[in-house]
Amino acid sequence: MNNNLRNLLAVGIAAALSTACAAGPHQLARTVDDWDNRLYVQTPVMNGVLYVVPVIPLLTVCAALGDFFITDAACFWFDDAWDGHGTAFQHLKVEPTDGQMQSLMIEGSGWMAIQDK
Repeated sequence: MNNNLRNLLAVGIAAALSTACAAGPHQLARTVDDWDNRLYVQTPVMNGVLYVVPVIPLLTVCAALGDFFITDAACFWFDDAWDGHGTAFQHLKVEPTDGQMQSLMIEGSGWMAIQDK
């Protein structure tokens, strides 16, 4: 087997194994999301500026890549795939200053329903 074919095979196997890494706790990306959420609650205008600049979108992409190649891969292959239980991510608790929206997965929540503080 020549080197090119061997390299192609190695890359194919690595790509196949790494696709499972799209599943996981997404610690880095969700941490950026928590920071984004807290910043929006504290200073919505600054949060908007960091989207226009685009600091938050770039951090989100970098964090997703870090999760894919490191965090999620480690959680999936070294723990979750073998015990059949996923690793949870606990979100930062942010106190509302004006109102709040809930995840649509929470019973009784509604689309675009802002609850008063």
